[in-house]
This record gives sequence, C-alpha cells and structure tokens, in this order.
Amino acid sequence: MHTPVSIGLIGTTDASIVAALAPRIERLGFHALWLNDVPGGDSLAGLRVAAAATERLGLATGVIPLDRRPVDTLDLAGLPEARTSIGIGSGRIAHPLAFVEQGVARLRERCDAEIIVGALGPRMRRLAAERADGVLLNWLTPQAAAATTAELRETAGERRVRSVLYARTIADDNARAELEAESERYEHVPAYAANFARLGIRAIDATIDGARGIAAYESTVDEIVLRAITPSGSLTELERFVETSAAWVERAA
Repeated sequence: MHTPVSIGLIGTTDASIVAALAPRIERLGFHALWLNDVPGGDSLAGLRVAAAATERLGLATGVIPLDRRPVDTLDLAGLPEARTSIGIGSGRIAHPLAFVEQGVARLRERCDAEIIVGALGPRMRRLAAERADGVLLNWLTPQAAAATTAELRETAGERRVRSVLYARTIADDNARAELEAESERYEHVPAYAANFARLGIRAIDATIDGARGIAAYESTVDEIVLRAITPSGSLTELERFVETSAAWVERAA
C-alpha cells in the first residue's frame, strides 16, 4: 500500500479514549490521527492529548470552521508543528473564498504547521492549490477522487499540495445503520446534495467498507482518512475498528 492511511475520529471523542487509542494507532503504523472540529468538541485540545501519548503520529484537525473559531482564537500551544496539520474552512460565512484566503495567511503568520483547506467546489480547491499545503476532500468515489487530485496537481503546478480524502468507514456490520444515517444526513445538506447530483452518486457510494474499498482509492489521493463509524463510539469499538482497519491496509498493500 503506497498511499498513507490515517484514522479519523469525531472531535467530541472523550480525552480518555483519545489518550488510550492514539498510541495503538501509532503502533499499528497509521499515518495520522484526524479529529474533526464540531460544536462541543475542541479538535486542538484532543490533539494535545494525542501528542502527549505518541512520538511520531501525525496530528490533524480536520476542518475548523473559521466563522465559528477565528484563527486568532485558536490555541495552538502544545502541538508539535512538525507533525501537525491544521485544517480550516469557511463555515457558513458569505464570501468564503476571501475569508479562507485571509485565514490561511493569518495562520501562516502564527505557526509553521501544515495548512489544509476543506474544499467541496472547484474555486475553493483552486485556492487550496495556490495558497495552502493541502486540500481535504469529502464524500468522493475513487473515480471522483482521482479526477479531483489530477485537477489539484494541474492547478498547483510546481507547488507541492497534498490531496487528503476523508471517508466514512465501518469495520463492524453492526454500525451499518449509523453509516447509512450519516450518509442520508449529508444528502440533505444543500451544498453536498448539489455535489452528489453533479457526480451522479449517492453519499453511501463514497464510503469505505473493507480492504477492497481501501484498495480502490490507492494512488487516487495522497492520504486516506478512515473516519471511524461505530455503534456507540466506545473505546472497545474503536480499538476493534483500528485493529480491523490495520489488517485491511495490510491486505490492500
């Protein structure tokens, strides 16, 4: 397997679970731990916990919506910049392109961490290619991921910009109902619904289930983030998820 594979957890994951799980994720050879940033969950605080429990594991925030958490309010202390990626996005603000461009510039002034821009449409992807270090893609089939990465390469030219795919994943059939509910929820978000219509897919078509699913994304992007979907998000379930996913990655290699 040549494409690095990472684990993604929801940002509300309890700190005790992050502390217990991060060393296992590192030991199993995953590239990074991604924590998304949602109301009630501070991704940066969670990554500080993971940083203290690991030595080499990459640490990434997913997308921090800058309308809710402006760059100057972000507490970046305690994060090792050499292995940290800060993901940012516009949230629901009007004029998102200028807003995110300003956010990238301000974040560059504040730290040397990698900056990843969450992008759904072509204009935000172009901004990521021209200003950021990477783009975080969501809900794409292997074919769409490959086409988007090719577009990113062409736009970036000689700049090195990474494409990262965030893919909802289950390792236990008991979590299928949660995966289907998550997929259906995104199909009712207007921006995502329009994107699914453009691609001619349903959200569930862009999820991963098993080694074959991981292998299908090989070489389509620069990093695959397996967003863990389990029945309840317990430590036992998440431990099983990362162990099973590690076996998938080995088989897909």
